[in-house]
Amino acid sequence: MEEAYARSVSEVLDFFGVDSTKGLSDSQVDHHSRLYGRNVLPEEKRTPFWKLVLKQFDDLLVKILIVAAIVSFVLALANGETGLTAFLEPFVILLILAANAAVGVITETNAEKALEELRAYQANIATALRNGCFSILPATELVPGDIVEVAVGCKIPADLRMIEMSSNELRVDQAILTGESCSVEKDVDCPLTTNAVYQDKKNILFSGTDVVAGRGRAVVVGVGSNTAMGSIHDSMLHTDDEATPLKKKLDEFGSFLAKVIAGICVLVWVVNIGHFSDPSHGGFFKGAIHYFKIAVALAVAAIPEGLPAVVTTCLALGTKKMARLNAIVRSLPSVETLGCTTVICSDKTGTLTTNMMSVSKICVVQSTDHGPVINEFSVSGTTYAPEGTVFDNNGQQLDFPAQSPCLHHLAMCSSLCNDSILQYNPDKDSYEKIGESTEVALRVLAEKVGLPGFDSMPSALNMLSKHERAAYCNHYWENQFKKVYVLEFTRDRKMMSVLCSHKQMDVMFSKGAPESIIARCTKLLCNSDGSVVPLTAASRAELESRFHSFGDETLRCLALAFKTVPHGQQTISYDNENDLTFIGLVGMLDPPRKEVRDAMLACMTAGIRVIVVTGDNKSTAESICRKIGAFDNLVDFSGLSYTASEFERLPAVQQNLALRRMTLFSRVEPSHKRMLVEALQNQNEVVAMTGDGVNDAPALKKADIGIAMGSGTAVAKSASDMVLADDNFASIVAAVAEGRAIYNNTKQFIRYMISSNIGEVVCIFVAAVLGIPDTLAPVQLLWVNLVTDGLPATAIGFNKQDSDVMKAKPRKVGEAVVTGWLFFRYLVIGVYVGLATVAGFIWWFVYSEGGPKLTYSELMNFETCALRETSYPCSIFEDRHPSTVAMTVLVVVEMFNALNNLSENQSLLVITPRSNLWLVGSIILTMVLHMLILYVHPLAVLFSVTPLSWAEWTAVLYLSFPVIIIDEVLKFLSRNTGLRFRFRLRKTDLLPKDRRDK
Repeated sequence: MEEAYARSVSEVLDFFGVDSTKGLSDSQVDHHSRLYGRNVLPEEKRTPFWKLVLKQFDDLLVKILIVAAIVSFVLALANGETGLTAFLEPFVILLILAANAAVGVITETNAEKALEELRAYQANIATALRNGCFSILPATELVPGDIVEVAVGCKIPADLRMIEMSSNELRVDQAILTGESCSVEKDVDCPLTTNAVYQDKKNILFSGTDVVAGRGRAVVVGVGSNTAMGSIHDSMLHTDDEATPLKKKLDEFGSFLAKVIAGICVLVWVVNIGHFSDPSHGGFFKGAIHYFKIAVALAVAAIPEGLPAVVTTCLALGTKKMARLNAIVRSLPSVETLGCTTVICSDKTGTLTTNMMSVSKICVVQSTDHGPVINEFSVSGTTYAPEGTVFDNNGQQLDFPAQSPCLHHLAMCSSLCNDSILQYNPDKDSYEKIGESTEVALRVLAEKVGLPGFDSMPSALNMLSKHERAAYCNHYWENQFKKVYVLEFTRDRKMMSVLCSHKQMDVMFSKGAPESIIARCTKLLCNSDGSVVPLTAASRAELESRFHSFGDETLRCLALAFKTVPHGQQTISYDNENDLTFIGLVGMLDPPRKEVRDAMLACMTAGIRVIVVTGDNKSTAESICRKIGAFDNLVDFSGLSYTASEFERLPAVQQNLALRRMTLFSRVEPSHKRMLVEALQNQNEVVAMTGDGVNDAPALKKADIGIAMGSGTAVAKSASDMVLADDNFASIVAAVAEGRAIYNNTKQFIRYMISSNIGEVVCIFVAAVLGIPDTLAPVQLLWVNLVTDGLPATAIGFNKQDSDVMKAKPRKVGEAVVTGWLFFRYLVIGVYVGLATVAGFIWWFVYSEGGPKLTYSELMNFETCALRETSYPCSIFEDRHPSTVAMTVLVVVEMFNALNNLSENQSLLVITPRSNLWLVGSIILTMVLHMLILYVHPLAVLFSVTPLSWAEWTAVLYLSFPVIIIDEVLKFLSRNTGLRFRFRLRKTDLLPKDRRDK
């Protein structure tokens, strides 16, 4: 039913044709079930497993690799190759692709759990009125029009419209839906608000929320996906996962590389058309096949096969580092996304605050001898743990708070005039509440005050087990005073009273709204000597002034009082609630986490804007923002603080301007959070969203990176990319720093792999143009790309974090991984790598003592060897020594190049190899593996290599080491801007931009 909150009870009942005293009949139930559907969240149509697998191969680089593998295999068979050599290259390529596909499938399967876990917030049973009788039904059988009875402790089974109150009040905890820090009072009346958000719908009970006080009856107005919880489910269902900035850059790189590869392959094939008919090939067609094989080898050389695996490994290493910072990463790409986050939209309740109501101030009357003297105490502790200290006006700690008469009576009243329970949960190692959060805050206050008459208080309490400590003082007072009668809270009285018996004395304790309690008081308790004196007009005015000052600080304020009644009285009535003795005022709030202020400052320094998002009212949220530093040095918050309704009323242009300055967004519901994320993303912001409730799940899923709290709901965790184990906003800052460091390292190893692959392309291209024999076999190229490139590239991920990583502004979304100048640098390095490799190959034929010492022209005309008379056998061109020398030069020069990548611009003399021992270890391991394939015969046969002599190793080192000198020169030019070449490509970046720089 649309807008049931705005319609009267009779209109709603008439709409469904139901009598509130009899409920629906069986025939009506059947009709409504067919009309409105079942009370279950619909299951998402799952993507078939085979589609998930195929999706992982929907990438241009991957497709090129698959084609290269297939062509290589077909050509090998066409040439009559059989056995391991024909299958090795395609098998290795497909193995790598399969491993990456497995990671992708697992990630996507985990993401679907969020929708399943949302069903855990649906109630299992409901008490419904049908055919004039109440019965307990499975909640899934409820239909719109059913009359349902709800009571304290029950989970709301569907969206319900209140029709009758069975107690003085009914309160619901709907924090999982709206993020409100306190329970909400519900009633039957229609709200006057137009365009009401969830928080304004006081007559609606939302599916999945919990009743914490009272009893009532309601009619079902929404089931399944037509509930507030169902709208969250639909929102998550229709949220598409955004590609991370690095993923976009890698996709663009793949597209760019594909064009380059296609161009070079065609060029190599066309350049050699004149050689197709050479007699050595055995005909034009076979010549064409031969050079086609060279083009395929070129494709294999140009594609960094190990790049997906290395990126995945580096991000996985980042997740381990982050886990030590209490940030548990669920989605690997989100590690890198953190590094370019520009806006953090943080849920207030439970993220910036503890979501545990705590008493922070106490106000009592010290004396009245020379007019009322007010004394204020402050209380430390921000959780439900009975750990905290009471301080006086001067900030001095009270060693024995219970010796203060007013604090003694406050603790007594807080314990006895209370229906909540405070208990310790050993599984979670935390203290938990049952009942109203304000009442639990009073129980915790009683524990902090301690007990009178014990000199060892409160140190003796610390010796108790956590289970005993949870309510030790509360139990003491409950044992001393026997509860005789309770007057429940009502909205008209705004107070609650309890009659207690202690030995030969009966006392009534009361608590409630300060204006109600103070109006009923005629006396007050003095804290100086424990005397009871008349409450004068001056004292009353002073107390009211302090009460209003608590309100200005947005503290939730309660007053406590007591009254001695005749002994033996068994009941009390509203008439007894007068002539009370005032004890004191307590101010409480959902306190901010103590680490948050420093974390906010760190975000500002790092150029990251924080927007506080909450379902709470505007004044409460603004007070918290002041405490955490979001509104530092500001008096006027206009333009920075908006409620959802205020923001929606703004014209589109003003909304865009407001988004650029917004610091606080209050009175929001789930759809507003998602809308905020989308609007910020449309302004090219990279948005991180934090939250812990079911209400946060759609926004968490939509954000570039969703960050859930460890103590939050399973739905929020499953919809997120990262979970904070310690619920600490400050951990986000540490994770952002790590994310930035990981991105910097990712850039380094991508650049390393690009320069290495440029070298391989140059090597094959130059060899083809010069007309010399193939320098490297495809299987040798594959070995270099996977093993000798992959290990050092992964180790580069261990480069240490820069000390000023959090002093820089977030990188721009469109920033290319490799820019024009850097591309020029790595092009120079790549060209040298390729030329050095070809030089090693030629050196063996022309200059090596162990080689045939051919002339250069003889080497270029190797194809006509069989047609002319030579002083050397033609089989020399099939010798494995030259390709082994070339391959070894390629491996060693890339090891030296890996050392160049310890830093982008710093010299190796400044950042030495000792700064990353993992890289040193990977270089050693790579060389050991290379030695194995050279000197272990079966492997040597497999990779078409042979052992090298010392003279050959010396030549390899001479050809390889200059890469260090070349890069040192280029780094020097980069550091010294006056000498730096402003080299630019026609397109400014190697990787095209998908968004315009902000």
